[in-house]
Amino acid sequence: MTATLTPPGLSSAGASRRPLTLLAGLAGFSAAATTLAGCLGVALVGWFLADGGIHGAPRGALRTGGLAWLTGHGSGLHVHGVPITAIPLGLTLLFAVVIWRYALRLGEQVAGHGPDAEALSDGDRDWTVPAAVGTFSAAYVVVAVVTAVLSGTSETAPATNSVVLWSLGLTVLVGGAGVAVGSGRAAVWLSLAPQAVRGALNSATSILVTFLLVSTAAFLIALALDFGAAMSVMSQLHLDTGDGIMFILLTLVVVPNAVVFSGCYLLGPGFMVGTGTLVSPSVVAIGAVPMFPLLAALPDSGPTPAWVPGLLALPVVCGLVGALHSQRRSPTVAWDEGALRGLVGGALAGLVFGLMAAVSGGSVGPGRMREVGPPAGEVLWHGIVSFGLGGLVGGLIATWWIRRSMPVDDEE
Repeated sequence: MTATLTPPGLSSAGASRRPLTLLAGLAGFSAAATTLAGCLGVALVGWFLADGGIHGAPRGALRTGGLAWLTGHGSGLHVHGVPITAIPLGLTLLFAVVIWRYALRLGEQVAGHGPDAEALSDGDRDWTVPAAVGTFSAAYVVVAVVTAVLSGTSETAPATNSVVLWSLGLTVLVGGAGVAVGSGRAAVWLSLAPQAVRGALNSATSILVTFLLVSTAAFLIALALDFGAAMSVMSQLHLDTGDGIMFILLTLVVVPNAVVFSGCYLLGPGFMVGTGTLVSPSVVAIGAVPMFPLLAALPDSGPTPAWVPGLLALPVVCGLVGALHSQRRSPTVAWDEGALRGLVGGALAGLVFGLMAAVSGGSVGPGRMREVGPPAGEVLWHGIVSFGLGGLVGGLIATWWIRRSMPVDDEE
C-alpha cells in the first residue's frame, strides 16, 4: 500500500544524485536572473532607441531596468518626489510564469530525493518539497535584495521590504506548487484529499478563469468601441519610434490591471481613476484623466444606460458556467456534494479575485491620481456572493443533469 503513495522517481538508489540545495539554489537564482536580465536588456534597447545613446549613460539605463523589475515585485518608487505604488501586473504575471517553469523543472530534478518507500513505511517524513522551496526562495530573494541595493537611490527609494515579501509570495506559492507538481508529490497529496475538496478547488479554478475571460472580453470591447480616442492620444504625445515602442511596452504591462478593473466593474463596486471619482455600472463620475491609451475604454461621465446594470448578472453566470464545466469533468450524483462544490468553489474564486483587486491599484501620479483602483473589500464581498450563488446553482444543475443521464440507485 505504501508503494502506491510513492512519488514517481522515488527510489533507494540515489548515490549519483546532485545535492538538493545546489539544484534548488541554482533554479531560484536562474528564475530571478532570467527576468532581471530581460528587464535590463529592454531598458538598454530603449535607451539606444530613444536618443542613440547621446544622453545619459548605460548605467542609468540599467538602473531603470532594475527599477522596472523591482516594481513588478511590489517595490513602488518615487518619481520627482511623487510615490508610484501601483504594481504593473503584466510584469508580475511574467515573473510568475518564469518561476513556475523553473520550479517545475526543479521538481522533476528532485523527484528521486527524500526517503524511499521502505523509509516512508517506517514513519520517515518527506521534506523534499519544503527544503527545495525554501532554498529556491532564498536564492531568489538574494537576487531581489541585491537588485534593490544596486538600482535604488535616495530619490527613487524602492521599498526593499515589499520586494522581499512579494518575492517570497511568488516563490512559495507559485514556486512551491511547481516543485510539488514536478516532483509528483502534488498528485499524491491530492489523491489523499476528499473528493469534495478536489471538486471545490476545480470549481474555483474554472469559475475564476471563466470570469477573467469575460472581464478581458469586456475590456477589449470597451476599448475597441473608442479605439479612435486611443489612437488620438498616441498621436498627441508626438513620440518618436524609440519612445513609442517603450510606451507601448509600458501600456502592455498594465493590461492585466485593466482586466481586473473591468472585472470589478462587472461585479458592481467599480473602480476609481482619481480621488473622488467612480466608474461603476450605476454611475460614472470622472473628470480629466491623463493621456493614456487604455483610458479610452472608460465610459462617459454621467448616468449609465438602462441596460448597463444588467451586466451585474455576468459574474453569477460565470459562476454557473464555471461550476457546470468543472463538474462535467468530475461528475457527482450526490446533491449535497454538487451544491458544496459549486458554493465553496465560488467563494474561493471570489476570495482570489478580491486579492487580485487589492494589488491592482495604487498611486500612479501626483494630485488626485494618488488613488486609482477598486475598493478591494467591496469587490471581495461581491465576488464571494456572486460567484458563490452562481456556483451553487451551477452545481445543482450539473448534479441534476448527471442524475438524469445516469442510472441512479433508489437509495441515492
